[in-house]
Amino acid sequence: MSGHQANRTFGKRKQNHVLILASGDKVRHMTVRPWMAAIAVSFAGVCSIGYLAATSYLVLRDDLIGGTIARQARMQHEYEDRITALRAQVDRVTSRQLLDQQVVEEKVEKLLRQQMALTSRNGKLGALVERAESSGVTTATDAPAAVEPLAYEKRADASSSGSVKAIEKLMGLNVAPVSAAAVPALAYAAPDAGESSSDRADRIFSKVTLSLKDVEREQMTRVQRLTDGAAKTSDAIRSIVGRTGVDLPVDDVAELIPANDISGSAETAIGGPFVEPVNDDDFGRSLAALDTALLELDRTRAEVRKLPFGNPSPASDITSDFGNRLDPFLGRLALHAGIDFRATVGTRIRSAAPGTVTNAGLTGGYGNMVEIDHGNGVATRYAHLSTVLVKAGDRVKAGEVIAKSGNTGRSTGPHLHYEIRLNGNAVDPMRFLDASTKLASYMN
Repeated sequence: MSGHQANRTFGKRKQNHVLILASGDKVRHMTVRPWMAAIAVSFAGVCSIGYLAATSYLVLRDDLIGGTIARQARMQHEYEDRITALRAQVDRVTSRQLLDQQVVEEKVEKLLRQQMALTSRNGKLGALVERAESSGVTTATDAPAAVEPLAYEKRADASSSGSVKAIEKLMGLNVAPVSAAAVPALAYAAPDAGESSSDRADRIFSKVTLSLKDVEREQMTRVQRLTDGAAKTSDAIRSIVGRTGVDLPVDDVAELIPANDISGSAETAIGGPFVEPVNDDDFGRSLAALDTALLELDRTRAEVRKLPFGNPSPASDITSDFGNRLDPFLGRLALHAGIDFRATVGTRIRSAAPGTVTNAGLTGGYGNMVEIDHGNGVATRYAHLSTVLVKAGDRVKAGEVIAKSGNTGRSTGPHLHYEIRLNGNAVDPMRFLDASTKLASYMN
């Protein structure tokens, strides 16, 4: 009997293992052969032996573990050093920002002080310009330019926190955007390529400072122009009056308002204890010079208004001039010490200037005459009157009716004889009437 047959005789045939995989309705199976199991066991054994060998090698080699630990320690130190350097850099940046902010605050405060000074100057200048306009020295184009508040100053109080924040935003120290509407005057300060915040801040403040300097120069120029205008007007008035033979007094500024004159009106009354000026800058001196020039101009005009530049009979024609002429009664050459106005009996005669009546009544060849003293050695005479309406000692105003024309005294018919006397000597009244026309543009 063969071996194969013996195997069948003495035992059953050995069955192979089957691996069944089921997925839903699908069922798969795989027969596990003995050689497959042998290969798997061999692979697992090789892996186990390799793992044990590697572990034994690492355990027996301490230098490798020490090297790994050293590398980790170096990496940790480098990381800590990097963190320390970053912290130091952050501290430097923070310190620089704080320093930049402090510098910005100082510059803002300086600009605000300049603005407040310019605003104060503008207020003083505005009052003087108003005086100058009322005096006819300037025109509307000379009105003071208002000092606009710094665009970054949008607060009601005097603190500069809002200004600093706006400037910081413009310099890039704050990430919040700033619209041009919020800071229109500084919208042109756009950052340049590669420009640092400090350089940008310096550029912004330089532009604002130059703008304030321009306003200051404009104010100084306007003050100087007004001062020159007032001085030229005063000189022109004095020149015109001087051609009449009258020299207007030149008074010191302190004499423009007499110390013992306490009867000023509510509009002109001033006073207070004397205190030395706070500062003596150029602008203050310029304002003082303008104020002096305006006071001098007012004084000059006040003196001119005392002089007889008015027409005693404005509706009447002149029939005889000043100078030598044939005497109508004697028929020979004689001095006519005044000018004659054609005026019917009863024509109202007006005072040519304010003054005090020194004579009112019948006076020799003058007939009924009124004589008025105007000060500074100037007097006027109104002769051949029919009616005298004032008396000696009366104070009369310019243009006030003082008499009515007539035909009294040494006269050939109804008219007004008008004389102007300077320090007792007769002068040509036409000088004053002509000067009155020229002064019209300088008097207001």
